[in-house]
Amino acid sequence: MAVFITHKISIEESEFNLSATRSQGAGGQHVNKVATAIYLRFDINQSSLPDKIKEKLLNSNDSRITSDGVLIIRAQSHRTQEQNKRDAIKRLADVIKESTYEKPIRKPTKPSRSSQRKRMDSKTKSGQQKQLRKKIDI
Repeated sequence: MAVFITHKISIEESEFNLSATRSQGAGGQHVNKVATAIYLRFDINQSSLPDKIKEKLLNSNDSRITSDGVLIIRAQSHRTQEQNKRDAIKRLADVIKESTYEKPIRKPTKPSRSSQRKRMDSKTKSGQQKQLRKKIDI
């Protein structure tokens, strides 16, 4: 089964590894018996993602990415293992989707003549107002 990130990009489930561990924190007697927390490991270098996205992910300042290029996501906010699996996979898709975003190229523009004139007029008016505030020498 594939996980779809965008309409062009998807990853196979075989590309990431899911493992279950015990969740942290309070929870009573049941929490000590059941492994509900999920660790998701995704090797960016070995994945089928386009090189541009791999590079962007590896150069990002995300503390979840190890020096070997493995993205580790821990999901433990839900009570069941299945919900935590879905949460971990969704968060993986979100991280990859963020790296696909490219800022639009800014086209430099010039201010219009009327806006330049209005700016100069307001500066002149402001200067005149300040002149009126001065003390008058007699």
